[in-house]
Amino acid sequence: MSAELVLAFIPMARTANIDRKTAETDTQLSLNVDGSGRADIDTGVGFLDHMLTLFAKHGALDLTVRAKGDLEVDQHHTVEDVGICIGQALRQALGDKAGIRRYGHFTLPMDETLATVALDLGGRYAIAFNVDFPSAKIGGFDTELVEEFWRAFAGNALCNLHILVHYGRNSHHISEAIFKATARALRMATEADPRMTGVPSTKGTLDA
Repeated sequence: MSAELVLAFIPMARTANIDRKTAETDTQLSLNVDGSGRADIDTGVGFLDHMLTLFAKHGALDLTVRAKGDLEVDQHHTVEDVGICIGQALRQALGDKAGIRRYGHFTLPMDETLATVALDLGGRYAIAFNVDFPSAKIGGFDTELVEEFWRAFAGNALCNLHILVHYGRNSHHISEAIFKATARALRMATEADPRMTGVPSTKGTLDA
């Protein structure tokens, strides 16, 4: 089945724009779920920019992010708020989620690292983050912020997100495997299912 025919099962453009401003951060974001992997990212946190660029590429998402945060304090607020905004954008872009596969999973090798991500876009938040980083930092980036990012994302996308790193020795590779595997799982979950004509739930809704 061609990509054009599959997308015909999705009734509207799946895009969203988010503008979030707090005393700590100022974030503007645009998302196209049915993109081609284009990324234009500037968060002021170089490692996060790198992770979001490959997230967009492997998820076939078009993603633009502009964020200014209180980096004189640390990177936490910026990373968390970008996760919040991407989660909100995904939820907004998918609407009632009619016609999608809903579930996605992917096991991804990244050099010596192996990571599995499974997710459910079922409208309820839960996260399991089973990851051990061998170092506290990747350059100037705190590795604990990887979990904070995905926790913020899942809480605002209202999805179940399970992240398991089976093994790995390099913190950069572990983080990259997580972002790539989540992107691939998300791509699967948001794909149109030609056999699913309505909301993929016996409840008739995925809002709660």
